[in-house]
Amino acid sequence: MTEKIVKEWLENVKDEKLLGELKNLLSDEKALNDRFYKHLEFGTGGLRGILGVGTNCLNIYTIARASRGVAAYMRAHGMKKIAVSYDSRINSELFAKTAARAFASAEIETVLVKELMPTPFLSFLTREEKCDMGVMITASHNPAKYNGYKVYNSDGCQIVDAAAKDISDFIGKEEYFGKEEKTFETCLADEKIRYCSDAVEEKYLAGVKNIVGAKELGGLKLTYSALNGTGYRIIPKILKEEGVKTLALVKEQCVPDGNFPTCPYPNPEKSEALALGLKVAAENGSDLLLATDPDADRVGIAVKDGGEYKLLTGNEVGVLLTDFLLEKKKREGADTKRLIVVKTIVTTKMADAVAKKYGASVINVLTGFKYIGEQIGLLEKKGEADRFLLGFEESYGYLMGTQVRDKDAVVATLSICNMAAYYKKQGKTLVERLNELYAEYGKYTHKLMTYEFAGAEGSVKIRNFMQNLRDNKPQEIGGEKVVKVTDYLECEKTGLPKSNVLSFELADNSGVVFRPSGTEPLVKIYATVCGGEDAAEKFAAVENFVKGRL
Repeated sequence: MTEKIVKEWLENVKDEKLLGELKNLLSDEKALNDRFYKHLEFGTGGLRGILGVGTNCLNIYTIARASRGVAAYMRAHGMKKIAVSYDSRINSELFAKTAARAFASAEIETVLVKELMPTPFLSFLTREEKCDMGVMITASHNPAKYNGYKVYNSDGCQIVDAAAKDISDFIGKEEYFGKEEKTFETCLADEKIRYCSDAVEEKYLAGVKNIVGAKELGGLKLTYSALNGTGYRIIPKILKEEGVKTLALVKEQCVPDGNFPTCPYPNPEKSEALALGLKVAAENGSDLLLATDPDADRVGIAVKDGGEYKLLTGNEVGVLLTDFLLEKKKREGADTKRLIVVKTIVTTKMADAVAKKYGASVINVLTGFKYIGEQIGLLEKKGEADRFLLGFEESYGYLMGTQVRDKDAVVATLSICNMAAYYKKQGKTLVERLNELYAEYGKYTHKLMTYEFAGAEGSVKIRNFMQNLRDNKPQEIGGEKVVKVTDYLECEKTGLPKSNVLSFELADNSGVVFRPSGTEPLVKIYATVCGGEDAAEKFAAVENFVKGRL
């Protein structure tokens, strides 16, 4: 089968770079098999893969095929209009125009951004233009060799399982070659593709400002890094418009560059990605360093704490925002018992304890911000969208307000600055406020462990690892007795969509969650320790358990 497909690609690939790459692979059977052993899988996150030639990679042919499948799905459901945007990654603009051509050739009206823009803007654009669907070309925080293709519904929320399955079936009926789309220029001339107007960006930013209601930001000293991504222009713009007077930019990282020359892994969760920003922050005596990932849907921060900078985790920032926003609503006279915080099942339970103090509700959903966006839509249908206060996940994704249905580093950055300014006026840093919360609720410590298994063999290893956990459930992990097991494949028990996730609650109120990544060849393990000073020792014990099972 692989031999037949490779022959087809050799005969039909017109792109000289991809064809040369394919010819060089012919002498490496394993590498060739990894490129062609399967079609790149379309899931609830759309597509994500390594750039290169082959059915299991991201290239103009896999992008065009996927787009023809999305177009066929749209026509089958009477849909007529789509929005397309892209980030700073290698080939992102090319892929966006390739997708736009495919949609326009299928008689789908296409609205395309004029330049690279953050992922949350695509969510806003889809809603603002009353599009039936949206597509964002991005691989979020992945290394430079990756790119991706995210699909959104008319609510501006990433599609969930049922729609993804339906679209995948339509894509499966499409061929890679043999269908010639109109040129991009022809589609523009025919007005099947049109560019988004500047007014949409201004409306989006006005909405962000209204959601946050920032006050007294002039006293903050900030350093900002776009990690060579889409936040490079839009985030400094809104910070300055909202009163920030002292803003230092990490110049090398505030230029779009898909090669990410100063941070090969542009993930704000990783301290290495923030190293240059920390240096600039120290030189400028900044109160905060803020760094957004390449598609500006997630933000990481470091807080000046004495003479050093402390990096806060996504869980810690989420807890700070939960407390700050609830306390703010209470000060303003709102009924906090009506308010809802939505977070994922691998995100800190400390947020539940904070919300309980204010009588607010917490809804736990599967990993993936699409499930948080889905909850906003459900509230909206009941006329209760105003109850949504905050959505967040441990991987640095936050959302306030309902104008966007995906994590939004623009609104999150402004909100974090607003929170920092509020506490600075009281003589506190965010670190000091976090320590106050730990004193009140107990300290929750978390660690994410990741194990990579690449290629066809890696896919089998990940599947076998999870199956072994199910077939041979541990009675204890790291010396602590397992008191509860939740298998998220058993949707009739969890009340959530089926997902390949296993959660183990331990006797000392700690816990471990196992989840294969939906976008990378990784097994992710989320460990939590509550209250003890021996967190490092307990995390080490969990790691030893995992290594014994791999």
